[in-house]
Amino acid sequence: MVELKTADEIDRMAVTGQFVGEVLAELRTLARIGVNLLELEAHVRERIRQRGAQSCYWDYAPSFGRGPFRNTVCLSVNDAVLHGLPFDYALCDGDVLTMDLAVGIDGWVADAATTVIVGTPDAEDVRLVRATEEALAAAIAVALPGNRIGDISAAIAAVAKAYGYPVNTEFGGHGLGRTMHEDPHVPNAGSAGRGFTLRPGLTIAIEPWFARTTARIVTDPDGWTIRSADGSRTAHSEHTIAITDGAPRVLTAA
Repeated sequence: MVELKTADEIDRMAVTGQFVGEVLAELRTLARIGVNLLELEAHVRERIRQRGAQSCYWDYAPSFGRGPFRNTVCLSVNDAVLHGLPFDYALCDGDVLTMDLAVGIDGWVADAATTVIVGTPDAEDVRLVRATEEALAAAIAVALPGNRIGDISAAIAAVAKAYGYPVNTEFGGHGLGRTMHEDPHVPNAGSAGRGFTLRPGLTIAIEPWFARTTARIVTDPDGWTIRSADGSRTAHSEHTIAITDGAPRVLTAA
């Protein structure tokens, strides 16, 4: 069931969104050569504690994961792109790191992700990250009342096609509000003019992610970390937005 939010409820989600954006901005500055993923996890955990917020990942146990996720941020390196389980790993020069954070404050959730290149950037990695950012911007631009979910999906797929990247549709965007995952599903490829009609009060996470040379994915033995099936590098960009009577409102901007 799709739940439309009131203007006051969207304002409350925006409070959470601002916190999520701020913490991700902090992580972007902390993700340096030699920094351990567990240090980044510890930073997020402490920020959540200080704010009196709740991690949406801690104790999260969906059907596709192995048991509860006992961390507060997803950290995915190089060919890993989704649900990366933080582990004892020091970042190396040229690593591509995706950081995905979902938090609740006073009962309202926001979710966002960003990808950074640690140290010396490779041109192909820069291009890949840029593609996800452009796809996110294109998707947000068409998130207007009266348009449909398919318009968002088609906008993402069009950017992927222009860059020559394949698109996986197993994992994509989603509704959210009181919980991290609500209806509707927002695929990263689809047909314009099809699907659920966008209405003011709808809040969704839009999250294009691409791998360089495959749309297939595999899951690590940890039961969580999702990687490109061929080992090619990946990137992921995400914002939580609200549909309004006019332009979409981005709730997780830093």
